[in-house]
Amino acid sequence: QVQLVESGGGSVQAGDSLQISCTASGRTFSSYTMGWFRQAPGKEREFVAAVRWNGGRTSYSDSVQGRFTMSRDNTKNTVYLQMNNLKPEDTAVYYCAAKLSRSWLISTRPNEYDYWGQGTQVTVSS
Repeated sequence: QVQLVESGGGSVQAGDSLQISCTASGRTFSSYTMGWFRQAPGKEREFVAAVRWNGGRTSYSDSVQGRFTMSRDNTKNTVYLQMNNLKPEDTAVYYCAAKLSRSWLISTRPNEYDYWGQGTQVTVSS
């Protein structure tokens, strides 16, 4: 069982930067692919970014590629999402997710992840 707790959300202006974090409980954090997803009001949950168990490979959605950077620190059981040049369309609840996998392939579909955090709100004003 893994429990995920997100932090760092807030309200910013367009063009600003923000970093959100997700800390996991348990001793097997390095066995998990970790992902960030987001969900805006009235929309489906969508993939944002993911990182392999050892941080050696990441994947991003086209909408955040070049602006967001995901990283992980397995010594702290924590993943980070650094978000730069934020846009109003980035406004959403951001969820951290964990998938028990050391596969080279990175999952981008929500139903492939095993555990979820409660989410943290990110609001970007124009």
